[in-house]
Amino acid sequence: MASDGGAFPRPMVPSERIEAIDVLRGIALLGVLAINVVTEFRVSIFEQFLAHKPPASPVDHSVETILTLAVEMKAFALFSLLFGAGLAIQFERLAKSERRTSLLVRRLAVLLAFGLVHLCLIWNGDILTEYALAGFIVLPFLFGPRWLLVVAALASLGLYLEMQVFPPPGLWPGTAAIRQDVAEAHRIYATGGFLDVLAFRLRELPLFVPLHAFIFPRTIGLFLLGAFAWRTGILKNPPLRLLLSIAATCIGLGAALILCHAGGLIAGGRIGALAEPLGTILLALGYGAGIIGIASLDSGKKLLGWAAPLGRMAFTNYLAQSLIFGWIFYGYGLGLFGRLGVASALAIGVAVYIGQVFFSAWWLRRYRYGPVEWLWRTLMYGMAQPMRQTA
Repeated sequence: MASDGGAFPRPMVPSERIEAIDVLRGIALLGVLAINVVTEFRVSIFEQFLAHKPPASPVDHSVETILTLAVEMKAFALFSLLFGAGLAIQFERLAKSERRTSLLVRRLAVLLAFGLVHLCLIWNGDILTEYALAGFIVLPFLFGPRWLLVVAALASLGLYLEMQVFPPPGLWPGTAAIRQDVAEAHRIYATGGFLDVLAFRLRELPLFVPLHAFIFPRTIGLFLLGAFAWRTGILKNPPLRLLLSIAATCIGLGAALILCHAGGLIAGGRIGALAEPLGTILLALGYGAGIIGIASLDSGKKLLGWAAPLGRMAFTNYLAQSLIFGWIFYGYGLGLFGRLGVASALAIGVAVYIGQVFFSAWWLRRYRYGPVEWLWRTLMYGMAQPMRQTA
């Protein structure tokens, strides 16, 4: 039920959750962690846009290639799909409440506040702010029929793909500005105190705006596709044959496009510009369908069930990763920024992820929600939510 008599809406209790979605979210978090720790905490995110990067060892080069082809942007796309599905779930559960619109707006406003704090005070690679803003745009479409979600999703993704072929003029910063920022990042992030890092993080924000603007239409489109997937019932009662067929098709087509583009078989022209971003979207859809299909099987639950607690606490774990990696890589902590190779940084990230797997399972045996999830729900509903499992 969405509410008691339509007047007192309540959050979803653990027994009402769909475990396969939590599993997918927990696994997607590993992909997000891997990319963040390798490309944004280990070194400056803008280093990848320079023509000449520092030489890497064969092991680092191999690991980086695998992450680029199989994980980079695909994990973020999965999170976008899941966020859209989550927004549609909340919209449906609040259908009998007169406060549905105000509660969902408050939910996104609280997320925006969390995102801005994370962005300014903890880490400027934040994705929560973009998700909150995209959520405000997607919310009105949830009042419409399913066909409207599909049309709006295709329009948004079409705009994103068009921007790959015809990038808006003046969107990207110049090479000189990027080189200067990378040089300052290696000096300040590696050796600066907390206030030095904070000041530089804020100065960097204008350079991050084009990155978010470039993928913002994709985020909106994937939100809408996630909402559509929920509306069709494919996430509530997964048709396994259909899901696995979708997974095989999308993974096959997506991998073919990305590998052909990486190998130079598709290069130049409009097709070359579309191959990688289109392949990324297809791979994300394939990953999502495949993992949900497997996690819906009894044997799949035993194989992947460890990821469900992590997925239920994805918000808490995401913010915790920023705090942990900030301490590991920045000057106010261990100061490892710019000193580790890709494989070493990834190993640290995987160790943190494994720790979070055990911590999430331990925490949820005692409490209903993760700490940040509890605060988010409390602020959304305007009243303290029961926290302990015995409450």
